[in-house]
Amino acid sequence: MTTIDTSDWRRSIYNILDGLSDGLSHFAGPSRVALIVCLEADGPFYIIDPQNLLDGHQPRLKDLFGTFQDEVSSNLIQEFIPCNDPQLTGLLAYGGSCKALPFQMWFTEQHPDLCSKGPTLRWLEYAATQLCADFSQESLRNDTSSYVLQGYAQHAIRDYIIDKRSEALGMDTYLRIYPTLNAILGISNTREEGAWPRGKIAFVEPRLLQHVHFQASFPRMEQPLLVNLRHCRKTLQAVENTNRFLVSDGATLAGIASGELPPGSILATFEGNHGMVKLDDELICSFASGNFLATNRKPNLVQLEEALLESTLTPKQQHSIFQHTTKIVIQARERKHGCTIVLDLNTIPRNIAGQTLQTPLDLSMPENIDIACSLAKVDGALHISKSSTLLGFACLLDGRTVPGENRARGARFNSAVRFTAMHKNIITIVVSADRPVSVIQHGIELTAQCRWKPISYVSSPPLLTDWIEE
Repeated sequence: MTTIDTSDWRRSIYNILDGLSDGLSHFAGPSRVALIVCLEADGPFYIIDPQNLLDGHQPRLKDLFGTFQDEVSSNLIQEFIPCNDPQLTGLLAYGGSCKALPFQMWFTEQHPDLCSKGPTLRWLEYAATQLCADFSQESLRNDTSSYVLQGYAQHAIRDYIIDKRSEALGMDTYLRIYPTLNAILGISNTREEGAWPRGKIAFVEPRLLQHVHFQASFPRMEQPLLVNLRHCRKTLQAVENTNRFLVSDGATLAGIASGELPPGSILATFEGNHGMVKLDDELICSFASGNFLATNRKPNLVQLEEALLESTLTPKQQHSIFQHTTKIVIQARERKHGCTIVLDLNTIPRNIAGQTLQTPLDLSMPENIDIACSLAKVDGALHISKSSTLLGFACLLDGRTVPGENRARGARFNSAVRFTAMHKNIITIVVSADRPVSVIQHGIELTAQCRWKPISYVSSPPLLTDWIEE
């Protein structure tokens, strides 16, 4: 291997780390990135983890160290050779080797609300091939890699869709993915008389249109062009709030259809100011505000689930209260109104000032959960018992000042912090009008425990063997 000045390769790696972390953070939420790399066939392994992503995985990495050594490429071919995923819990990984770089393995977080891990893996794949390209140049291209990786979201989605469609249909396909994705974003941002788009558009491989069950088809010469976003947006009104969908061959709108779609079809669902993209039965990504996102838009209530598991509730009670709370939170987020939910896990529920109900509502009944979702709009908190019954609404939460308060979060959040600090066996869920969800117990916001921090340059990355022995 050609000798590379250490300051150059470190700078190249950290530029890619920075661009990758920044791009993934905009796509999937705050994301840390780490790299294990070997620069020479017989050289040491370096661990580059400026955000402590791999902390806690040392035992597993120690077991994998021999596997990493076996993956080191000593051949002279230029082609990038992928290696096996080490399967670290909660992490996504991609790595391989090439002539310029004997071994590299990239890691990032697998967020619980991820639609599909496919686009993120394509992102890591591109970072790996980009690093190989940097190392294969006579002078490292430090000034471009970071910028390319920052804006790779649409390319990652496109690459993954092409891979999946090639598996299903073969390489000979005619549906162009970039124009399709551009049309989805364009239509999603086009209002009609002030209203956001609603409905579905299916993008079907042209040779498979004959298998679509058309209820109304358009003459070939009169089909709306997909690039005419305003015309497509108007036509979308024909399938709004129905089970039907528009059908496109990637260039025009061919008609209105229903039923099953041929394999390899892309279905875009417009739900107002946001929407979802599916390939066959797989949810690929969401979109909002002119950007593709990795989130499935479901609330992240992992901390609530963990808190319930640590409680004295039976497994049946835990499941019931978690499911009903999740439904209320989803409704509040989608309707964009704030609310507070008090989960009272005491055997004898506490008396909370507010509007009580003469007969508690059993939330296992669909009509009662709908009422609870509507009552969540009223100022004040919902009071729910450990048996999943709604005891009251518009409840006022009081308490003394505690260290966990955050004046930037407003009265709803801080009153919940104070209330849980004063009362045992109480969990509160606070949904903000702009969608964030906070789970609070014992005066502490459980959802605030995030160790993400910006990339910082480290002049001397530690050896993997030394790091896993610490």
